[in-house]
Amino acid sequence: MGDIAKGVFAGTWSLLVGWIVPSALNLAVFLLAVAPTLQRTSLADRLGPGSPVRLPLLLLTGSVLIGFVLHASQNVLYRLLEGYILWPQRVFDWGCGRQLRIKHVLRDRIVAMRLEQRARDEGANDAAAARLARLRDDPGVARYTRQDQARSAIQRALLQERLSRYPISDEQVAPTRLGNAIRRLEEYGYERFRLDTQVMWHELTGCVPEQVRRQVELARTRVDFFIALLYGHGVVAACAAAALLSGRPQTGILAISIVSLSLLIPVWYWSATKATDEWAASVRSLVNLGRKPLAEALGYTLPAELHAERTMWTMLCRLSRLPYHERAQALDQFRASSSPPPV
Repeated sequence: MGDIAKGVFAGTWSLLVGWIVPSALNLAVFLLAVAPTLQRTSLADRLGPGSPVRLPLLLLTGSVLIGFVLHASQNVLYRLLEGYILWPQRVFDWGCGRQLRIKHVLRDRIVAMRLEQRARDEGANDAAAARLARLRDDPGVARYTRQDQARSAIQRALLQERLSRYPISDEQVAPTRLGNAIRRLEEYGYERFRLDTQVMWHELTGCVPEQVRRQVELARTRVDFFIALLYGHGVVAACAAAALLSGRPQTGILAISIVSLSLLIPVWYWSATKATDEWAASVRSLVNLGRKPLAEALGYTLPAELHAERTMWTMLCRLSRLPYHERAQALDQFRASSSPPPV
């Protein structure tokens, strides 16, 4: 019974903090700033902010309902911000190209700073000097030369942190910063071990300790919180703009609401992108600690050699994702040997 209660509480906590609480904040802004300017009706008079007795109930009920709807639609909300749906192909390609250029410039700037530091400490050889000269001739790197030379060790680490929010493979680059920050944690298992966590997610989370699975849920909840705030601010700002354009009174508070919410939307987007760092760390822990229990639960023995392990996960993920083929019989070499039944 205690385990059931813990599971229910864990799921409720993610729903509450990730979606219901930001929905309550957005709804409160709407009721206080936008709703008083709208046309009054008999229903609005009974449920509107003019009734202090019913306002808390309205806020609570509306927040829960909106939170449930956002939670049920979270895949669509995420994919829209990641650039995977409702993006024209031309805009998608432009965004991917732009993010790829940003990634390459960040990488080259970090390499140039390392080569300069090595030259100061050990002296540069001809190959390193030639490579540094090529990097400094690149317009994207040359624009930051003076700024990078003045960076401290902490500032260089922050630059490396920005680069770490991109997937390792250029082919995995998404058209938005948030998309790349999430994509890097999605590709971790495949890039290191050929374990496709997108295919084996439920099996993997079912084999790890409860603490590890809980860390992943809590880390994602932080991102959910900012995503819900972002969308809610956009909806409230749109409602305020519609009320302002329709000639409603109290234009001052409507204008302030539109400007304030519009300025906060990029802040929440940046915060959501930063919050993916903890999410990525928890997924890394999930993959590193869950590979062996997952293999054993599926009836296989984790190979001692990394190359063999990558081969095993490649075939296992392919078997889960594609129809059966005779080539899957190669997995027999990794099957755990069953002991004979006792006499």
